[in-house]
Amino acid sequence: MELLNIIAIIITLAAVFSYVNHRYLKLPTTIGVMVIALFISLILILVDKLGWGQFDQNARMLLENIDFSDTLLHGMLSFLLFAGALHVNINDLAKQKWIIISLASLGVIFSTFLIGVFTWLILGVLNIDIRLIYCLLFGALISPTDPIAVLGLLKTAGIPKSLETKITGEALFNDGIGVVIFLVLLDIARGGHDISGSHILLLFATETVGGVIYGLAIGALAYWMLKSVDNYQVEVLLTLALVIGGYTLAMALHLSGPIAIVIAGLLIGNHGRVLAMSENTREHLDAFWELVDEILNVVLFLLIGLEVLVLTLTLNYLLAALMIIPLVLLVRFIVVYIPVTLLKRLREFSPNAVKIMTWGALRGGISVALALSLPAGPERSVILTITYIVVVFSILVQGLTISRFATKSSEQKAGSPI
Repeated sequence: MELLNIIAIIITLAAVFSYVNHRYLKLPTTIGVMVIALFISLILILVDKLGWGQFDQNARMLLENIDFSDTLLHGMLSFLLFAGALHVNINDLAKQKWIIISLASLGVIFSTFLIGVFTWLILGVLNIDIRLIYCLLFGALISPTDPIAVLGLLKTAGIPKSLETKITGEALFNDGIGVVIFLVLLDIARGGHDISGSHILLLFATETVGGVIYGLAIGALAYWMLKSVDNYQVEVLLTLALVIGGYTLAMALHLSGPIAIVIAGLLIGNHGRVLAMSENTREHLDAFWELVDEILNVVLFLLIGLEVLVLTLTLNYLLAALMIIPLVLLVRFIVVYIPVTLLKRLREFSPNAVKIMTWGALRGGISVALALSLPAGPERSVILTITYIVVVFSILVQGLTISRFATKSSEQKAGSPI
């Protein structure tokens, strides 16, 4: 199928589903589009099972041509991360730096191990044969909170500003360590060599530290260029080149593209916005990136809804996913509770901070994309199905209730962070 035809189908579906949601469902746009796509996908599966048509196979062919994993990780992700980082106040992040650093690093490592081990035990009870290393891979891909889902759904959640900053900051930065862990474990699963402590440290430094330095460099270059002109068309084009060119070069250099783009986005969104842009440029730049953000978010959630067509749905897999959902939430509670309890001696936290940060830690398309990147085999089917169900629960249940959950929590008196 030609690329133009694929784009035409996806954009048309996104537009129609957005219209239907706005007129009838009245859910947040991204969630509404995903719900409609998921519902139609399930209908197609049912129609195919009844032998009434070939719609299911045609939809599967469309998804195979799109390649969700490559489309998100090497296409849409850079735009969405930059658009999100562009509006994050760097001073607010600095105030929450210790909790963000602890959750985005040690929290992800601890969560990967706990979720991986207990997932392996749960699957063993259900007689699903899978190696521990693949369960640890599942822990690595499901532990980081998804910046796209978080930024998209917390905009109107109504949680306290300090908590929003913690959750957003963690989501923007925890992908680096999560991807490094995932890559190391994937190398082990494939029988890779030279998996030593020095190899892991080198990979971490290259991906994360290198990504930060590289992001500062390309951000500074873009800042200098923006400051030297006063033409909003040129300046918007420069930011577009920063995202596309910067991300592509980062991947070619084996640096963390997501971290680099986040750093560059924070630099342009803070210092660049104040010191290098006129008011006219700021208005056009914000309008452009907000539109890009909204369109790509809708397309992403549409694809998430359609991905159910490629799953292997069995009763055992469904039972495993239903048992693992509370496990993921429990582990999240633990990894948030520990640093909050330690740091509350140094600073105050909002009432029920741990509960809100646990429930507001959404998983999204990045987890699904990483699961799809696993090598073909029975383990991939298990992990992909469980990951998808956890992500759908996170977006639909947590995403739709976080606002009411936060409002109810804010009505309680300040006290223990739990």
